Amino acid sequence: MMNNEEHCSDILKAGERIDDLQCRGYRIIQNPSTFCFGMDAVLLADFASGKTKGNIIDLGTGTGVIPMLMEAQGKGAHFTGLEIQEYSADMAARSVDLNGLTDKIDIVHGDIKDVAALYKTASFDAVTSNPPYISGNHGLENENSPMNIARHEILATLEDVVRAASYLLKEGGTFAMIHKPFRLAEIFDVLKNHRLEPKRMCLVQPYAEKEPNMVLIEASKGGGSMIKIEPTLVVYNDGGGYTDELLKRYEHESI
Repeated sequence: MMNNEEHCSDILKAGERIDDLQCRGYRIIQNPSTFCFGMDAVLLADFASGKTKGNIIDLGTGTGVIPMLMEAQGKGAHFTGLEIQEYSADMAARSVDLNGLTDKIDIVHGDIKDVAALYKTASFDAVTSNPPYISGNHGLENENSPMNIARHEILATLEDVVRAASYLLKEGGTFAMIHKPFRLAEIFDVLKNHRLEPKRMCLVQPYAEKEPNMVLIEASKGGGSMIKIEPTLVVYNDGGGYTDELLKRYEHESI
């Protein structure tokens, strides 16, 4: 029988490593030369309501970290991670297998823009996405690099992501995303155009005296026009360490 160390080395490819997710003993395969998940993914997994007995899909799942963290929190019965980059999808699938979660999480190699060919409409109770933040790809040396694809709207725009979320969601289902505040007016317009009504919002700022650099939004399909603005989350204290509120969110992941 293969021991744990042999199994880990057997599933790794060149340049990859295994990192501790610090929740339920889960680990994740990452490749620093392509893309590693950041704090935004952790914050989104914590913020998203999910649905305890529902089917959840993460659009542009990358390493698969959001479905894994939400599964650890019991925010769904079954999860799907949709990822267009074949290598990232393969790496995420191997992380799912590494943690023995193949019965709870599916990783699918596919394009957000083709969801109608992959799934029936209203197939999911909740949708999440940590999409590319930057519109356009002007001046990029290699627009097809995994890092540029993750950060710039090269393969999928905000409109593409929201349209897909609306198509996939059941009536009353939720769509949670993290994005940049400077695009907030555009985000609200696009959400409303696809019958996704913003219901919760939380701004994230690096320091108390700095302006927000991230925004968490959750919308409901077909919901009424009322939104709850949650207290702003400050990441770092004056000494450069994490604030108590941020640490609580990380501790929430470490179940």
